[in-house]
Amino acid sequence: MQTANEYEQAWWQQGKTCIVGIDEAGRGPIAGPLVVAAVAFPPGYFHEEIYDSKKLSDKKRRALFQDVIHQAKEYHIAIIEPAIIDELNIYRATQNAMQTLSEQFSMADGVLTDAMPLPGNTKDVISLVKGDQKSVSIAAASILAKVTRDCIMEAYDKQYPQYGFARHKGYPTKAHIEALHTYGVVKGLYRESYGPVAAMRQLVLDI
Repeated sequence: MQTANEYEQAWWQQGKTCIVGIDEAGRGPIAGPLVVAAVAFPPGYFHEEIYDSKKLSDKKRRALFQDVIHQAKEYHIAIIEPAIIDELNIYRATQNAMQTLSEQFSMADGVLTDAMPLPGNTKDVISLVKGDQKSVSIAAASILAKVTRDCIMEAYDKQYPQYGFARHKGYPTKAHIEALHTYGVVKGLYRESYGPVAAMRQLVLDI
């Protein structure tokens, strides 16, 4: 598996030198944060092993995480807590975070996102469906976001081992829903606007 850099190459050939790829991890879970990452590589960069983070093993993702942070010319990561997701909705929370991250790159002259338009962005933006399989920059961002989020959920697992966060990472698996019914909702950790959680507000626990 490998991800092409044809979109980056097209812009590099036009003289653009800072192309930013942006992706997220954690739109679907009912617990834990949304993590958005943005990466810019030096012109001409390519890495044959960088691919959609969901298609990689955990061990490979973590190894590539180190490659990305050492080889990127610049990268930024944003963590959006459940309260913000509940306030804005997941789409707006994702879009706002991507817009904010793109603005962290003072020299950026092109932005590639994974299926997320950024209408307020003053830079050139291309929104690619399955972008993490088409752009090495987006794929790298997906790896940073996924590994960061997994580490956060593993830390929550140590704090709340009864919920099994290290296994399901906050996604609504059968075992997770059963734990939710047994132990209740941890306030601040769960997305209370999401259906399975909203149905259990009477069992909210304070952190």
